[in-house]
Amino acid sequence: MDSAAPGTSERFTIRQKTTFMINRYVVSEALPDGSEGKVVAFAEQKRMTLKEQMTFYTDESKDRVLFTAKARQVLDVGALYDVKDASGNPVGTFRKKFAASLLRSTWELEQPGSVAAVGQERNRFVAVLRRVWEILPLDFIPFVWPYHFDFSSGGRPVMKVDKKLGLRDRYLLDVASPDLDLRLAIAQAVALDALQSR
Repeated sequence: MDSAAPGTSERFTIRQKTTFMINRYVVSEALPDGSEGKVVAFAEQKRMTLKEQMTFYTDESKDRVLFTAKARQVLDVGALYDVKDASGNPVGTFRKKFAASLLRSTWELEQPGSVAAVGQERNRFVAVLRRVWEILPLDFIPFVWPYHFDFSSGGRPVMKVDKKLGLRDRYLLDVASPDLDLRLAIAQAVALDALQSR
């Protein structure tokens, strides 16, 4: 998981593990039959912090950091997130476009010198329904309906993230661009869940 594999489409499943004060995500290879293969990353994001950060490890043992995604600003709804490798070298950035996200969540993703893409919720109706759900006093009932994000650059697909139907948050990440660093793609996909309400 050091960078993008050249010339191939990559698919991963992202599954959230339910915990009280920390968001945890298991990222696995997506096998052709729809099952989960080898774990490629394990992510943690502490809730209720002033400056958001997600740390991605090789696995649940947390022995080795693969990469991180950290907000540049404190408590900013449009904060820019820097994705860096384990040595602190830049991989890319992403941010939520706050004004454009009022009706449909919209994100910008950039890998310097390579890929710049915009991702948006595919279905307007589901996007509005999610917002109505969030203002209702139904915190104990998760929003189970699937929703999807499509990222493109100049009309060409870069990646897409599909939330699966169910009580537990589970996503399928499909990276179409051979130029997109997989670490940046995975960080953005996890952020779609962990940071969606920011």
